[in-house]
Amino acid sequence: MSQPRIDALRKAPVEPFQHLIDGRSVPASDGGVTTVVSPIDGSRLTTYARGTVADAEAAIAAARRAFDDGRWSGLAPAARKKILLKWADLIEAQAVDLAVLGVRENGTEIGMALKAEPLSAAATVRYYAEAIDKLAGEIAPTDPAFLGLVHREPAGVVGAIVPWNFPLMIGAWKFGPALAAGCTVVLKPAETASLTLVRVAQLGLEAGLPAGVLNVVTGEGPVVGAAIAASMDVDVLVFTGSGATGRRLLEAAARSNLKRVYLELGGKSPNIVFADAPDLDEAAKVSAMGIFRNSGQVCIAGSRILVERSVHAAFVEKLAAQAAAIRVGDPLDSTTQAGAVNSLRQLQQNLRFVAEAREAGRTVIGGARIREETGGFYMEPAIVEARPEDRVFREEVFGPVVTVTPFDTEAEAVALANGTSYGLAAAVWTGNLSRAHRMVRKIRAGLVHVNTYGGSDLTVPLGGVKQSGNGHDKSLHAFDKYLNLKTAWVKL
Repeated sequence: MSQPRIDALRKAPVEPFQHLIDGRSVPASDGGVTTVVSPIDGSRLTTYARGTVADAEAAIAAARRAFDDGRWSGLAPAARKKILLKWADLIEAQAVDLAVLGVRENGTEIGMALKAEPLSAAATVRYYAEAIDKLAGEIAPTDPAFLGLVHREPAGVVGAIVPWNFPLMIGAWKFGPALAAGCTVVLKPAETASLTLVRVAQLGLEAGLPAGVLNVVTGEGPVVGAAIAASMDVDVLVFTGSGATGRRLLEAAARSNLKRVYLELGGKSPNIVFADAPDLDEAAKVSAMGIFRNSGQVCIAGSRILVERSVHAAFVEKLAAQAAAIRVGDPLDSTTQAGAVNSLRQLQQNLRFVAEAREAGRTVIGGARIREETGGFYMEPAIVEARPEDRVFREEVFGPVVTVTPFDTEAEAVALANGTSYGLAAAVWTGNLSRAHRMVRKIRAGLVHVNTYGGSDLTVPLGGVKQSGNGHDKSLHAFDKYLNLKTAWVKL
């Protein structure tokens, strides 16, 4: 990754973006546009089409036609595989351009953005492409006078609503298995991170995706997202975002065609450090990056650190040193370790949580707005010595804010870890193998790390329990959302 190349791309003008519907770039039906403000310096970057209900309906109709006439679902799996592999190659070839474009729009540090966005998306498309001609049906072990066949069939039209923190990575977790399974997709990006998903969908057309198979409609959630959720022609709805929006999507599905809805709704993930952790310095270093990378804008971020009391003071000192050493700055500088907060609105929300903790008398290290002179949205990491009753301990901040709370016993650690409505991720640091297995079993979360944080790959599923959602992204289990089972019962 060449810094001169990045610097050249950061200065390149960005043409206005339009929807991609039925294989064509089209403006909003009413001509409306939304201005994209770069979190790097607060400047105007470009515009994108501000979608209407009519735009969403046109995209859904295109996806419905493309599914029903079999131009994609009717292809042999090997044929779909060939197109998807070519698409993955095109994404990979454009990785630096895509990463810089994404950083200019959402502020993620370029080192993380390159790996976690276009390269991750290419790997995801490639993973599911390679899998599709290896998924077989079943023959039931039944009465020999009958033949019981279980077919796997594509579910139909998929509506995918994607967040702003990692639009390409999370978007690919949705459209990768959906398209591989033979479904067609209507994709709705987040308002503050739309550009790279449109660009990647255009590369899909270049690779040979038939028109109407992948459509992208940009715009506001209450308009475009609501229209997708309410449609009678969308068969499956997948979403990553807030719990409030997830509830509205479930209500819309119930009022319309009872479409299947799969939700990943974030978390307040506990990161538990026992006194017998193999290396307290390593635990502090990894825990710091487990919350402060991408300015804390990570669904599985370890935002609640629970530390055994005997090492609490030492751990906080080590964590504070790690936080202070993180280079927060220009996300297009390859030496930056934490970039900009996605938007002014998100920054202000982060700062309110910190201010409330200070007003309640809690010890707070860091947490100020910095680099304001740039016009961008930057915040230094914040460490709050919080109590379980504090709002910052209970609610998802989605910023570079971590709480640290002591505990005395394993049972207390479990109670604190599970004392939340969320259940997405967790971590345990211990040198005791038996304790590690006990904690994995007792913690209510879809992902439990042991002596690490983050970094699980495509081979394992990611999904939440409790109010962190349902269904799974990643791994072969992701296909379950996009395939229907059909039984053929044949008398011989």
